[in-house]
Amino acid sequence: MENTTQFPQPKTYGPLGSLPIIDKDKPLQSFMKLARELGPIFQFQFPGRITTFVSSASLAKEVCDETRFDKKVGPALQKVRAFGGDGLFTSETTEPNWKKAHNILLPSFSQQAMKGYHAKMVDLAAQLIQKWARLNPAEVIDVPEDMTRLTLDTIGLCGFNYRFNSFYRETTHPFVTSMVRALDEAMSQTQRLGIQDKLMIKSKKQFREDIQYMFSLVDELIDDRKQNGDRGEDDLLSHMLKGVDPETGVSLDDENIRFQIITFLIAGHETTSGLLSFAIYFLMNNRDKLKKAQREVDEVLGDDVPDYKQVKRLKYVRMVLNETLRLWPTAPAFSVYAKEDTMLDGKYTVKKGDVFSLLIPELHRDPSVWGDDVESFIPERFEDLESIPYHAYKPFGNGQRACIGQQFALHEATLVLGMVLQHFDLIDHEEYQLDVKETLTLKPDGLTMRVSPRKKEMSFTVASQKPKSAEKGATASPIESAHGTPLLVLFGSNMGTAEGIARDLAETGKRQGFNAKVAPLNDYTDRLPKEGAVLIVSASYNGNPPDNAGDFVSWLKESQSDTLDGVHYAIFGCGDRNWANTYQRIPIFIDERLEQKEQCGCQKQAMEMQAMTLKGITRNGQKPFGRTLPKP
Repeated sequence: MENTTQFPQPKTYGPLGSLPIIDKDKPLQSFMKLARELGPIFQFQFPGRITTFVSSASLAKEVCDETRFDKKVGPALQKVRAFGGDGLFTSETTEPNWKKAHNILLPSFSQQAMKGYHAKMVDLAAQLIQKWARLNPAEVIDVPEDMTRLTLDTIGLCGFNYRFNSFYRETTHPFVTSMVRALDEAMSQTQRLGIQDKLMIKSKKQFREDIQYMFSLVDELIDDRKQNGDRGEDDLLSHMLKGVDPETGVSLDDENIRFQIITFLIAGHETTSGLLSFAIYFLMNNRDKLKKAQREVDEVLGDDVPDYKQVKRLKYVRMVLNETLRLWPTAPAFSVYAKEDTMLDGKYTVKKGDVFSLLIPELHRDPSVWGDDVESFIPERFEDLESIPYHAYKPFGNGQRACIGQQFALHEATLVLGMVLQHFDLIDHEEYQLDVKETLTLKPDGLTMRVSPRKKEMSFTVASQKPKSAEKGATASPIESAHGTPLLVLFGSNMGTAEGIARDLAETGKRQGFNAKVAPLNDYTDRLPKEGAVLIVSASYNGNPPDNAGDFVSWLKESQSDTLDGVHYAIFGCGDRNWANTYQRIPIFIDERLEQKEQCGCQKQAMEMQAMTLKGITRNGQKPFGRTLPKP
């Protein structure tokens, strides 16, 4: 972007630009301060380049419009490419490996996949709980360090069936040492002048050695899996080695798999460990919120080891995490570029290729959305997610370039924080004052605490092995009346979420006496039954139908017949609000096309159906719509 007077700017110092006014250890917090001084859009001159920062909800809404803007891999991420390559986080959207890897890896982060990871997450969370339980009362816990150990072990085990065994080491794993050093060096390189960077010979030598060590460890993981094959694993590495892009039929090469593994090991643990550390800080400093969270944990978990469904019921714990991410999103900024010439805020001229960086912590403090008490920790802000504008809350990025592991991170964090609160009282023994440390991500620097046990005895049984009858609150639901009315539940699903909802609905229907059957939408192309009821559950992918719904959608587009005469149906659209422009497109299209065919005799019902309401099956980020069906 050319230097222009249309945007406010701080003072410049010749060839150094405005760099001298930035705290080199806390650049993000310096930019946040400038945003408060200069307003929600300002330009900053670095040596040799200019960046425009935005921070208001109204401007975020515009730069997050994927029809006009797309992700830009900025200078910091360009440096990380030395070891992240064209992995998901450090690749441009236009690079072929981004879309290929994204398509292949999506099923690894479905709701069904989360259920498969849950027992491994419990295994490692239990190691943290047991370590803290064995401490003497006066011993101090380094919160970010222990959370880093935990989250690294979790992504290693769930993603690649590799145990870093961080809780069995006195020092951090060598991979972490090399990774942290490499990240620090990558960030430092962005702040050096050209001649200064060339003189950093020792630092660059260490940088190369650290990268080579990370490469060697990851290559060993890949080689071992290739030589020994899968031993029952259904993880990220398995999907990368065996998966093919459904659009092109092409698989990932070994080099890109290496970059993806390093990307997940970095992004999959650094951000989550920071989130958990900040959450503990806020709870220690807001005792009323701590007590409220503990009451929920006691009610939902009791003395149980949390199973998957119990974690989903920890609503207030999740609100605590959401509010933590509002105040200190651990991935605090992202950049986008303009696809074409456009206007911003109706008054700023933007040329094709112009780059804007969104300061997420300042966006999350916009008083027009969050009120005047933006610095207060109030988890209750997230009681009604529908009241929060989509463009005002971006802790996981935006749209198709949003963090693919969002659900993984939130499930892990909810489980871990729930177990911590279940077992311990948190003690701020030094009246810690928040000091935010900046690397590629954010963490509370130097945060320590003590804990006191809330339970006398602790036992841990892997959740997936716990008998169904032992689940808290689990009771067998008797069939109300076996009337045998046909219920066909059809799904369109690539990642398994819509299929899981369909099967849940069918089970609910069976308990109410329906004769329920589940099938992909494609199986009933041009042959929807007229007997009983039809429920349709579908997601969308970039606005396109799932693979097992493509034929059904094409039939609806092309069919002019009246073959739907007498069909009783209801629609449930599921998806992720990160794909705000397209996430309900296919279920809406199906609903509209069926409604058009109502003129041909297709019947819709709009009565309540007891105990089978779709509302009870709404997942996080998914929204039901359409019709419910009558109970005969």
